[in-house]
Formats: sequence, C-alpha cells, structure tokens
Amino acid sequence: AEEADAIAAALDAAEALDVIAAAARLADDTVAAAPVVDDTPRVALLHARHPLMLLADRRCVANDITVEAGQTLVISGPNAGGKTVALKTVGLAALMTRAGLPIPAASESEVALFDEVLTDVGDDQSLAKNLSTFSAHLKNIVRIVETIGSNSLVLMDEVGAGTDPAEGAALAKALFDHFMRIGARVVATTHYGELKEYAYARAGVENASVEFNRETLSPTYHILQGVPGSSNAFYIAS
Repeated sequence: AEEADAIAAALDAAEALDVIAAAARLADDTVAAAPVVDDTPRVALLHARHPLMLLADRRCVANDITVEAGQTLVISGPNAGGKTVALKTVGLAALMTRAGLPIPAASESEVALFDEVLTDVGDDQSLAKNLSTFSAHLKNIVRIVETIGSNSLVLMDEVGAGTDPAEGAALAKALFDHFMRIGARVVATTHYGELKEYAYARAGVENASVEFNRETLSPTYHILQGVPGSSNAFYIAS
C-alpha cells in the first residue's frame, strides 16, 4: 500500500510503452508509415492499402486516393471491383491517424485530424426492427445529417440505393450539396449514371472509378481519379 502510487505510475508507463510497441509491430506487419498530419482538412493517400487485406496478402493492390478540403469524391465501377474497399481504406486511415497509429501508405501521405468519421456502409435491413434496405440506410443518413460538422469525414456506400433510382439519385445529390455547404469531406460509391453526370457538372465533386479489364472479365482494383466507371453488369453476367 505504501508503494501504491509508484506501482500505479509504473503501470501507466508500461501501458503506454505497450501501446507504442504494438503500434511499431503493426507498422512492421503492414509496411506502414506515419502520415503527415496537416491543418488542411484533406486526405491524400499515396500507395495506400487496406490493412486487413495487406495482412492477408502483401501483393494486394495499392492506390493513390485524394479528397480535397470540402470535396466530394464519387467512386463508380463494377461490382466486386474494390469500391467499398477503397471507401474503408480512407476511413481506416483517418481513424488510425486519430489513434496515433502509422497507416499502410507511403510516408508522404497526408491525413487531417477529423473530429469524426461518419459512415453508412453495409446493409442493416431487419425484419425484427421493421427496416428495409432503404430505410436502414436512411436511418444512418439521418444520424449523419444530425451529427456532421465542418471537420467531418463522411463515407457512404451505394448512396441512394434500395429505392427508385431517380429518387435515390436525387436524394444523394441533395445530401452531397448539404454536406459540402457545411464543409465536410465526402467519399461515396454508386452505380447511378445520374450521379456520375452530377460529378462532372457540380463544382467540388469529382468522379473516380475502379478499373475493369473487359478482356479477362475481371477487376484490376486500380483507382482512377477524374474518370467515372461502368458497372459492366452485362459483361459480369455473361
């Protein structure tokens, strides 16, 4: 009991050192580096890979992904082509940076310290909760709208999906406009042609796509910024 304060201080020091050692082992296992933490609210990932995919296979495809301050990035392309993986890679890089961890990207990568990372990823439809695919997404979207701030990063997978495509696309455009007025950074995936056209016409919104090789009928998992992608549904189906 007389040494309780010293023991508690030693335990705190051991805990801090254990976290540092774990971060170092993570950096070694994922070929990670400390990002450049800039006051500019942007993400500029160079040679970035999803940490879990990297741990499973060192040969997984690396990509450069940039989301400028106040910008919305709309990623399109084929099913199973890597859109959601790209979305999660950006989100994990932001969260790992917040946690003081190295990220699986080149050392020149820049990541802002976001106040929050808000997501609508996956399908939470539930009979027990009386939620359809669309209403489950909408529940997440309402939470994002109520929470978002100017220093937020928003990730939305298949935004506007699960309902009439024209209405879903209109809702997505309204959300993008609202988020950009606030000043948040947004990364969203889509199959809607209307949103690809919107990204061309609307200042502050940029198209991106995941590449698809029509000769081999397989995705390459490479991200192409500034270029919309086709869903290639007929090629994949055939």
